[in-house]
Formats: sequence, structure tokens, C-alpha cells
Amino acid sequence: MPTDGVSGDTLLDFGTGASIYQLLSACEVFNEIIVSDLLEQNRVEFQKWLKKDSDAFDWTHIIKYVCELEGNSSREDCEKKAEKLRTKVKEVLQCDALKRNPYDPVVLPPVDCLLSTLCLDVVSKDMKLYVDVLKNFKDLIKPGGHILVLGTINATFYHAGKKRFSVMPMNKDLLEAAYKEAGYKIQKAVYMPRIDKSKAHIADFQGKYFIHARTPK
Repeated sequence: MPTDGVSGDTLLDFGTGASIYQLLSACEVFNEIIVSDLLEQNRVEFQKWLKKDSDAFDWTHIIKYVCELEGNSSREDCEKKAEKLRTKVKEVLQCDALKRNPYDPVVLPPVDCLLSTLCLDVVSKDMKLYVDVLKNFKDLIKPGGHILVLGTINATFYHAGKKRFSVMPMNKDLLEAAYKEAGYKIQKAVYMPRIDKSKAHIADFQGKYFIHARTPK
């Protein structure tokens, strides 16, 4: 999604999982990136990619796709992109969205931008908790800083292997009310209906949302 004007010194990715796709464009506009996840196994997998371990997941096809979107699709461009991201990632931390300070006992300096993809709808059991998490995030972001959140619309579950996870159903009205209650000003909100429903038995979301908001100055 276009996020005009979103750049700065430090990006904090909350709920990274073991993924890098959400950081491939971000590494072009931020000087430093901090990644974080609750689960140790996800952090270990991310570290494997950082260190180029032989058994690390191969993200080459995703890197190539992002480079193509950016108009730079040569093999050299893709290799440079991967190396740039590796150099920009400065820390891999544990986080817990349910804590007042999600990084306790670590206290992070406020960052220019907090990014979270496909995370908050899963960790929040109800709207009150979703709003509380957003309020806690404000302490992690500089005044006037950015928050970028991607999530699902009207989802109730998804499967990871044989494990079934619950998701809190979200819609446009609930989301925009939540950000307002938490004290953010929404800059952009995009709601995208699901086109391909062939795998609805794996995840039943009806669409996705993207929100770009800012903290008070």
C-alpha cells in the first residue's frame, strides 16, 4: 500500500513472525529496523535468514516479486535488496502485546514508525483489548509518528498446519472507532474484499484492511 511520507530513522515491526516480506520496501526508507515476536521459534527462524544459515527459509521468490513491483528486477537488484535488509535489522526482540510495555523489561526509545501485519486481530480477544494494545503502542512511537497495521476483515479462524487459531472479527466501523478511541488520527484506511475464496477452509477472512495513522504531536 502507498504510504506517502512514511520514513525515518527507526522502524519497529511488532509481531514479525519469521517473515521478511513486510520489511523489503521498508528497508529503503528507514535507517534501522527492530523486529520482534512473542515466539522463540519465530525469532530463531528470522535469525537464520539474517545469518544466511543453510537451512534458512528461501525468500528469493518474494524478494524478486517486491523488486519487480519497485521496477528493479535483476538478480543483482534482488541480492542488494536482501543485503540491505540484513544490514538494517539491528535487533530481534521478544514482545508480548498483552503487557503494558510489550518489551518489558527492555525499554525502547520511541520510534518513527510501528508496523504490525496480521497480528493484532489474533492477539485481541475483544475490542477493548484491541484498543488497549493500540494505546500501549503510543508509548513506543514518537509524537507525530506513524503506525501501519494490516489485518483481516470479518475473520473468525485460520489454520497453521493442524492447529486452529481464533481471530476477532473486524470491520470498518469497529476499526475506525478503535483508532479514534486510542488517540490516533487516521491518515489512510483501505479495505479490500477477498477475491479468491478457494482456501476459505484454511482461513475464513472476507477481506483485508490497511490503516495508516499518526500519534498526536
